Formats: sequence, C-alpha cells, structure tokens
Amino acid sequence: MSNFSEIINQEKPVLVDFFAEWCGPCKMMSPILKEVKDELGEKVSIIKIDVDKNQALASKYQVRGVPTFVLYKAGKQVWRQSGMVQKGEILSIINSFS
Repeated sequence: MSNFSEIINQEKPVLVDFFAEWCGPCKMMSPILKEVKDELGEKVSIIKIDVDKNQALASKYQVRGVPTFVLYKAGKQVWRQSGMVQKGEILSIINSFS
C-alpha cells in the first residue's frame, strides 16, 4: 500500500473502511461500498484497510471496532462512524464534502 497519509491528503474525499476478514458486518458493507463507488465514481476514493494486517495503522487512528469508516478531506478527518452505515447516509455525507 502506498503511503496512507498521501492517500488521505487528496483534495477529493477519501473514505477509509477499516475492516477484518472475520467480521460479518464488514462483509455486508462491501457491496454497499461498491455501489457508492459506482455511483460517485471519481468524486471519491474508497480504500479498505484490514486491521489484522495493519495493526499499527489501526492503533494510530484509534480504531477499536470494525467496521469503522473514516472520511478524510485534504488530510482532515471530517466524519467517522463505527458499525453498519446505510448507503444513502454514506452518499449524503460524501456529497456534502465533495
């Protein structure tokens, strides 16, 4: 993975999905995130971070549970939520920062 801070410092919103392979709700969020990406296209970057493979990163960003979603805009955290999130909510949040 390229440098995380470079990725989140993009001008466009970057949605980070902190997930784990063993997490049921994380698996349920995958198709929702794909729909969000399909709908928004280049307006957003969506990256998935496996907390088991990236424990230092998860710890640095204080991810305590999965899934945890964090939206960055120009390197600043503008929104964060743990647990399942509805597609409409994700779309409206990303659009409010686009």
